[in-house]
Formats: sequence, C-alpha cells, structure tokens
Amino acid sequence: MSKLAKPPGQRLVKRMSTRTKGLIVAPLGLLLCSVGLCVFSEAAQAKYANAPFRQWFLWGVYSLILFNGGLLLFGQAVRYRAQLDYRRFVRRELKKRDREWARLRPKRKASPGRGEAK
Repeated sequence: MSKLAKPPGQRLVKRMSTRTKGLIVAPLGLLLCSVGLCVFSEAAQAKYANAPFRQWFLWGVYSLILFNGGLLLFGQAVRYRAQLDYRRFVRRELKKRDREWARLRPKRKASPGRGEAK
C-alpha cells in the first residue's frame, strides 16, 4: 500500500512558529466573523424584502458557516496565545529557580586536579 503524499502547505505550517501561526490566524478569524455578520444582514434583508425562501435561507446558512468558521479560527489563535504565555511563564520560573539554586549552592574551593602540582 503506497503512502499518500502530504498537502504542500502542511509542511510549511508545521515549520511555522506558534507566534507566527497566531499572528496569521487571529486576523483571519476576526475577518471571517465580520464577513459572516455582513452576509447574515443581507440574508435578513432578503427575507424582509419577500425574496424566495431558498435565497434568504441559503444566504443565512452561508453566513452561519462563515461566522462559526471565524469563531473557530479566532479560538485557535487564543489557544496559540495561551501556549506562548505558558511557555514564557515556564521559562521565567525555570530561570528564577536556577538563579536561586546558584545563590544557595555553596561555592567549592578549587581543589588541585590530576595534572596540577600540589
């Protein structure tokens, strides 16, 4: 059985940093939410203008797809941001702990090594 080829953009996205992914996905999510709301207003206007059921219904479904897709993308951006903040917090705590350990650890006197004369 042959292995299926990965989509060309999958490797690119996998190599991106979390910060870059978040910076790309957040505005796209907000844009999709906004477009979904605009399409929803068009659907409502079509309904009250006595357009055929099929027309305003399909516009409404399309608007819900766009709006929910935007929410999903923005939620993913929030997730990326939380990962970044958590990593930053962990790094700071580890640095702080290392500094405390270095301060508490007594300095050893240099003992003569193997190659040094006494």
